Amino acid sequence: MEFNFPITANDPLSAAFLQKGIHNFSNALQYVRHLPYGRNPDKTRLESVLEEGRGTCSTKHALLFQLAHAHNQGNVLLCMGIFRMNGQNTPRVAATLAAHNLDYIPEAHNYLSVEGTIVDCTHAHSQPEDFLPDLLVETTILPEQITAYKVQYHRNYLQQWLQEHPEIPYTLEELWTIREQCIQDLSVKG
Repeated sequence: MEFNFPITANDPLSAAFLQKGIHNFSNALQYVRHLPYGRNPDKTRLESVLEEGRGTCSTKHALLFQLAHAHNQGNVLLCMGIFRMNGQNTPRVAATLAAHNLDYIPEAHNYLSVEGTIVDCTHAHSQPEDFLPDLLVETTILPEQITAYKVQYHRNYLQQWLQEHPEIPYTLEELWTIREQCIQDLSVKG
C-alpha cells in the first residue's frame, strides 16, 4: 500500500507517535502491527496502546483511525466485520473450538479501509486474506463504538446465529464464554 502522510498534527496521539520517532502514517501502521496482541484495560484511552505496548484489533485500529483523522484523512475508515473464526484462519483457537464441537464461531473484528484497501494491523502477520473469505457482515464505526456498541452488536449477531442454528447446544452466555476463551488463546505468546 502506497498511501502515506507525514505526522504533523498538534494533538496528543500525534505527539505520542512522534515521541517514538514515528513521523509518518506508513511507519505508524508498521509499528502498531508489530505490537503484541493483548487487551488494554481501558479501551477508551487509545494512547494506552502505545503506553502499554500492546493492543487488540479494536484498540490498534481505532488508534490508527484517530491518527488519520487528526490529519484530515477522511479516506481512512474504521471497519467492523463479523467473520467465521475457525481453526484454519485463526489456528490458536482451534483447540477451544474443537473442545466445544464448534466448526467456527462468529467473531467481531476491527480493521481499516484505506482508500478502499483493507489493512489489518492486529498482529505482525495479519493479512486481510485471513478473514475476508469468511466475512459475514461489515460496517463502518467510530472509535467510541469499539466498547459497548461493538459488544452489543456482536452479542446481537450471536443471538441471531444461535436462533438460525438450533443444533448449536449453547446459550448466548455459554457461547460468549467460549468466545472469551478464544480471545485468551490469541493472547498467549508462542
